[in-house]
Formats: sequence, C-alpha cells, structure tokens
Amino acid sequence: MKNIFIWGLLCISAISFAQEDFTVSVIDFETSQALSDITITLSNPNQGITIQKTTDSKGKVIFRALPILNNYELSFIGNDQFNPLNKTDIDIRSNKNSSIKIALLAKGSTTQLEEVILSANPTANINRRDAEVAFELKAKEIQEIPVEGRDITRVLYRLPNVSQATGFFPEAPNVSINGANSLFTSYLIDGLDNNERFLGGQRFAIPVGFVKDITVLTNNFSAEYGLTNNGVVDITTKSGTNEVTGEVFFTTRPGPSIDGQTDFAQRDLSGNAVRDGFARYQTGIGIGGPIIKDKTFYYFNFEHTTDVKDNLLNVSDLGINETIRGNNSFNYFSGKIDQFWSTNFRSSLRANIGVVSIERQGGGLDGGVQFNSAANQQQRNSINIALKNSYTLGNISAETNVQYSRFRWNYADPENPDSPQVTVRNPLQETIAVLGHPGFVFDALENTIQLQQKFKLYLSNHTLKAGANYIRGDHELFGGGVPNGSYTVDLTQNQIDVLRNNNVNGNLSITDIPSDALVSNYNVELRPASFGTNQNIYSIYVEDLWDVTEKLNITLGLRYDYDNLSKAGSTDGDYNNFAPRVNLNYQLSNNSTIRGGYAVSYDKIPYAVYSDALQQNTTSTDYRAQIQEFINLGILPADTDLDRVLFDGNIGANVSGVNYLQGPTADQLQDQREGAFSNERRILNPNGFDNPFTHQFALGYQTQINDNKLFFVDLVHNRSENLFRLRNLNAAAQYAIDPNNVVVRTIEEADATRPIPIQNSAAVINGQTRTGVARNVVISETEGKSRYYAASFNFQKNKGTDNYAYRINYTLSSLENDTEDINFRAQDANNYDSEFGPSINDRTHNINGIFNYYPFKGTSITLAALLQSGQSINRIPDALLFGTTDLNGDGSGFGDAYVGNSDRFPGESRNSDRLPWSTNFDVGLQHQFVLGNNTIEIRADIFNVFNTENLSGYSNNATQSNQIQQGSAASGRFVQRNAGPPRQFQFGVRYLF
Repeated sequence: MKNIFIWGLLCISAISFAQEDFTVSVIDFETSQALSDITITLSNPNQGITIQKTTDSKGKVIFRALPILNNYELSFIGNDQFNPLNKTDIDIRSNKNSSIKIALLAKGSTTQLEEVILSANPTANINRRDAEVAFELKAKEIQEIPVEGRDITRVLYRLPNVSQATGFFPEAPNVSINGANSLFTSYLIDGLDNNERFLGGQRFAIPVGFVKDITVLTNNFSAEYGLTNNGVVDITTKSGTNEVTGEVFFTTRPGPSIDGQTDFAQRDLSGNAVRDGFARYQTGIGIGGPIIKDKTFYYFNFEHTTDVKDNLLNVSDLGINETIRGNNSFNYFSGKIDQFWSTNFRSSLRANIGVVSIERQGGGLDGGVQFNSAANQQQRNSINIALKNSYTLGNISAETNVQYSRFRWNYADPENPDSPQVTVRNPLQETIAVLGHPGFVFDALENTIQLQQKFKLYLSNHTLKAGANYIRGDHELFGGGVPNGSYTVDLTQNQIDVLRNNNVNGNLSITDIPSDALVSNYNVELRPASFGTNQNIYSIYVEDLWDVTEKLNITLGLRYDYDNLSKAGSTDGDYNNFAPRVNLNYQLSNNSTIRGGYAVSYDKIPYAVYSDALQQNTTSTDYRAQIQEFINLGILPADTDLDRVLFDGNIGANVSGVNYLQGPTADQLQDQREGAFSNERRILNPNGFDNPFTHQFALGYQTQINDNKLFFVDLVHNRSENLFRLRNLNAAAQYAIDPNNVVVRTIEEADATRPIPIQNSAAVINGQTRTGVARNVVISETEGKSRYYAASFNFQKNKGTDNYAYRINYTLSSLENDTEDINFRAQDANNYDSEFGPSINDRTHNINGIFNYYPFKGTSITLAALLQSGQSINRIPDALLFGTTDLNGDGSGFGDAYVGNSDRFPGESRNSDRLPWSTNFDVGLQHQFVLGNNTIEIRADIFNVFNTENLSGYSNNATQSNQIQQGSAASGRFVQRNAGPPRQFQFGVRYLF
C-alpha cells in the first residue's frame, strides 16, 4: 500500500510551484465597518498576473494559490461611494498566508488620502490571521545589513529569539533559536527539506544571491510545519520575471593584514579555525528573465569562494620551520525554472548543487607536526532537485511536490588514501612528525527522497488545510581507524640526525623513515567497511483557519509524525506523536491585535544517535556476555533482544613487535575482535526512543502606530521533553564530594563500584574472566528536559518617505535544561537531577538593533548593533589543587571531547558562573552609481568597529570556548582560550543589470 501511495504522488507530480493565499479586508475609514461588493484587483506585471475578486459580506476577499513573488500591486478603481486606492510593493513569501487591511475613503470626505493608507509596507504589517511568532528579512534588507561572506546564517541572529550558537564540533550549525541546540533547527528551501540529517544544519548552504526572503518561525507555527521541536528557517528563492535582471559581484576580506589585532584564532565560514595569512575572495553571477513572456521564467545563480590560509610546520628536531599554504573552496550553483501552464496550474523546477572543500594542509595554526603527506580535505557536497506543482480546482487548491537530495560529508579525504599513518617520536617520546594517512575515516553519504502533498479547501468562513509528507533517507557511513594500519615509531637520536642532515622538509614521507625504525605500537581497523540503514519519516496534518467574526480568527490544527528510527533496538516505534495546535488572533482595533496559542511540536531522530550505536558496538562473545549480565542484573529489560541491540561496528587491533611498514592486515587479525578491551562501547537502546517534543505557549500584542511603525511584544514559554542524552549502564557508583574536605576517588576504586566491576582491563562474569568487555557501556535515551521563558519587545520603522529606518529588539529570557546535546552525559553516575541548570546558549539579555540611513539617492549606511549578557561558565576542578580534574574517578567518555561536561568544582552547580557582556557594532556603507539602465554598487563592511574583545556571544565550539574554566566561581580564576572576531573589513563591488 505504501508503494502505491508513493508512486501515485510521483505520477501526479509528473503531470501537474509554490502557492500561497493573500487575504484583503476592506473597511470604511470613517466608520470602520466592513465593506462588501468591492472589486479588488491584484496584479504582478513582472509575470503577467491580473486577478479580480469581490469582497464578501465580511469585507474580505482571498486571492488563492498565488506565485511567491515580490512587487504585487493591489488596486480599487473607485465607485460612486468611495475614492480609488492603490497599493504597491506587496510581497508574498513561502508558506505564509499574508493578510492586509485597507480603508477606503468616502467621496466628499475632508480627510487627507495619505491618512488612510494602513500598512502599505508589508514589513511593518500586523499579523491579523494567527498567533505565529515569526520574523522576516527581505533580500533588500539582507543586502544592506553587514553580512560576512554572503552567508545567510550570519544575518539570522539579527532577528528576535535567534542567537549565535555555541556548538559541539567545529562545523556545528551557528544559529540557535530560543537558546536551543543548533542541531535541531529546521532549514527549508521553498517549504521543502534542506537539512543535513546525520547531525543537523543546512544540507545546501544557500548563498545570499539566490534568496528572495528569509522567514524564521520561532514559536506556535502552523501544523504544516514539523519535524522540529525548535524553530524553522524557511528561505524563499528568487524567480525570474518578464524583465532580464541580474548581478555580477566580487567581494573580498583581506584578512589580518588590515584587521584588528588578536592573539586568538578565528573561524572561516565552515567553522574551522584560521589564523595567519587568511584572506577570502568571492565572486558570482545571478541572472533571471523570461523564456516565454508571461509563461516561462528562469533564474540562475553561481557563487564561488576561495579562502587562503597559512599553517606553520615547526619541528626543531628536524630543523624544519615552514609556512604551508592551504585553500578552502566553496562552490554553490542554483537554478530555477517557473512554468505557468494556465491561471490554475503552475510548476517550478529547482536545483541546488554545492561543492565544498576545506583543506587541512598540514602544520598547525601556531606550529604543528603534521606533514604534507598527511594532508586531507573535508568535503561537504550537496544536491537538491525539487519539482513543485500547484493547481486549483474550484474551491480547492493543492500542491504536489517531490525532491531528491544527496549529501556527502567526507570529513577527512586523504591526500594519500592508501597509505598507513606513521607517528614519529623522538627519544623523549615526543611526537615530531605525523605522516601518511590522517588517522581516521569518516565518510557519510545520504540519499533522500521527499514527497509532499497539500490541499486547501475554501468554505464561507473556514479555510481547511490538509497534507502529507514522506521523507526517506538512505544512510551509509564508512568510518573507523586507518584501513592500512597506523604505526607509532621511536627514532634514535642518530636516526633523527641523519634525517636532519639530509635537509628534509615538509615533503617528508613514510618512505623516508628508516626501515629499521623501532615500532612501539601498530593498530589497524578490523572492519574497513560502510554500514547504515534507512530513515523513514511519515507526516500528516489537518488545520482549520476559522474566521469566526470580522475581528476574531481561530486556528485549530493537528499533526502526526512517525520516525522509524524510534525503534532503535526495540520492535516498536514511537507511534503516539499527535501534536495539537490552537491559536487565536483578535483585533482590538483597526491597528492593534492580541494573539495567543498553544502548540505541541515533535522532532525527528538525528541519524547520528543511531549511527554511533552501530559504529561503537561489537558482537564479540565477551561483550555479548556483558550485555546479558546487564539483563540479569535488571539494568536492561528482561525482553532485550541481543541480536537487535548489538552490531559489528568499528574496532581496532593493537599489535606490538612488528617491523616498520610490515604490519599484518585486518583479515589476519580478526580474532583480536573477541578479546579487545574498550573504555567505552555502545548498544542500541532496547526500549527504543520517544521523539523529543515541546509544549509551546505564546501570547502577543501588536500595534501599528502608523503606516511605517510597528510595535509588538511576544511572551513565550517552551517546555521540552524527551531530549537526547546518554546513560551509562556500567556507571561507577555516585560519589559525594565534600567541598570542605575533598577526597579524590581513584579510577581503580571507581571501577570496583560499577555494576560489572572492571579490574586490569577485564571483568569477571559468572566466574569467567572476560577481556572483550567495556568499562563504560552507553546507550542514548530520550529522558532530558528543558524550560524556556522569554519576553521579546520589538519596535520597527520602515523608511517610508523618510531617509531612515530601524529595527530594535530587546529579549529577556531564561533557558535551563539537564542535557545540551546527543552526547551529553551526567558528570556523576547517571544523576541528571544535579545537571538541571542554565543552558550553554542561555543569554539573559539580548539587545539587537539595525539602523539604516539614506543620506543621498543610491547611498545607504547601516549600523547593526548587538549587545548580550554573558553566556554561562561551567566550573570544573582545578588540577593544580587536586592533581586531576576527575575527582570521582569515572574517567572520560567519548562525548566529553565534544561536550566537555567533566566533573565540577566541589560546591558548584552546572554552568553556575557567567562571562561578561559582549558588545558588537557593525557598519555597512554602500553607494550605487547609475549607468543608463544599469547600476554599479560599491560597498564596504566593517565588523566590530570598536575592536572589542568579546569573550562570548559569538559562534563557537564549546571545548575551545571560554565557557569551561577551572576553579570555583569565587576564585575568579579565568584562562582565556578564545575571543570573538576582532575588527574586520570586507569590500565588494556589484554590477546590477
């Protein structure tokens, strides 16, 4: 039955563009009464669209299934009672059913006409339909705001409830909504999925040049949106028109040569650290126009970025001190064709292709020992191909959409993939060279198909919506250690001297190492193969927008999602993900509304949770016996199926006494899988997963002060449940520490308290000593929670007839949780009660302002200000005082390298301290020179104008940030590890035609 449904949708899509509704309410300016039988014309000459409709008894008319375009015109030609009216510059965005109210002036009235134009500019327009908490930026606004590297994510934090994120790996998404983990923000392009589904973030990093507008939905959104318990970023792409238009640009960031001085590394657009010699060069072209006037339109965009960067290779033992230059390359191509088959039938075909290469060229930012032969590149290559179709049949409008996507993330594509890795040490056992293979493999591939069907039925005072969505992702991961082995060799001083006298340089290779070098250890990956599974997500929704009265709208919705990965190691999935949503919007007056609502929103299962449980797993006899013992002890359910929770994952074999480059192969060492002891292993959760979800409460007030000024306030409360975290089945017993008398528990003492005690890298199970066990056996669980409260105050003024515009936002918020990430573990045993505290991305105060000044025609000066109270500090033990940071002796885990949640300083709770405020002021200056019908634009951006050294408030990696500090909060001890970007310059020129 499932296959019949899928093929049915494909057949429909093959024969049948995004569409949205636009509601116009017409009132008498003097009496505020609704006006019926008024003929309104909506047109868009850019694509030859003209539609006429007459208002109903409530003074409303709905223009249905409109193409998503800018510059619509709304007109009333007048009649014997009322003067004519005309509105321009009306924009329609993806998945937003906009509304507008117009007031007609009676003939003979003494009121001036300009006094009755309500909300002529839609960016300062009241939401009169629902309680959705959403914010929008249009292409023109984005082009005026200082944006680093034409990266749209660098502009999102200018919006309320959005901030720059502290993530848990360099490439982690840099946008946090409502303070939540950035992995769980959902990204859409034209309403279709654009999420990298292994971890999270954008699959295709859409550049500024292909963006018509950006909408961020933070709370209480329509049932049409789902698969996130966080926020949604929906990007509407550009379309061609009847006029050929386009741009050619060049942008550069010269880098440290003119930037402000800093002692700390900065980050490139991918999130990776850069320092000396960094510079960025960007160029691109965009062009759109008609293929057939009023019928077929195209828009194409290509943008390329090259980063140059220097590393230092510094090995005093070998007399090497070299600068190694590297490059990053980002290439993004987008194309779109819109076809108007008839007034009731439209199609759109869109393609996005991203080819990204981030080089690790050897050396290090401050000096390193990785040589050229061990160089590698991170590749992030993406494809989206989407066909969207919209059509109307009487009172029904519909969309049938299909998208194919592909994402390959090869984290370390080696310069020498068939080489072993060689780590060279001197007589002091200090590493002096890393040669050959980078030392690990992580090559993830996802192929995804999305099918989407939507319907709308228009009744007298109801708009009924229903839809279904299916996403299938086929995942494969080739991971683990080095397939051809990894050698650790110890050279004598004489051997080092010989290499030095031979004037070796950065091109030193594994064959230059003496063949009689002493191999102190040899390791090889025992399973050099790819593995994975399919993720299938099914979604359906229904919604009723009920126009109760002229002033009151109520929206009732229900959504259901099912994710097959929720089965994990069980036979049953999470089938009860019903998400009701209800909100209301009441017009207090013609220029003010109050709105409120409640919604439940479910998230999907990140594939990384499932993949980690496969990769860090094994089916060895000893490990199987250990899992069975957890069942016997009642730690795991009695009905746990070992065949469902265990998997032949990656594991390495260690061998001593081998000759250099003569180590045995993986096939020759397969018997070592059985007896290999591990510090940490995982299994699939035999209970399965409950999808994370959030209860969202929102209450808001909006008032349109005049045509160009809008004030609104939103009160928000989110209660998130079933968040991901780790549970250690073999955790050491809880260990209370007296702050006044700190006694450190040794690893041996802690190992003895585990449910299955560990001694000498082995465990005794049923009287038998077994070495193929793990000290820590970890499962992912969905038992975490968070609580978010926020009040957001916003005032915005559009330019209108003035020469300035501005947006000002102040958000007062609090976010507390007991888990930050999928790899978060409790610092002592599994005691998560003591983990509940401020989030790593919590900011109490956030002040955001954008001021635009237009002193001359064609000139704009934009000041963007961001002031934030400090992010939290997690206070950990002082190794100088206690001799270690591991006070309870439980050791470190896999996730600690990403999350950094180690033991805390005695007497301190999690994230109990704060960094100071951060302040940032950016300026953008641009001027356009008119050349006939074309324009040349020159632009300069200055980021962090006052060169403030900020310690938080910028995109960052948690374990490299200032948010983990040794010592108590009272001690004031602080070691600076990082800083926000110093003053930076960016220059650009665009040719617009």
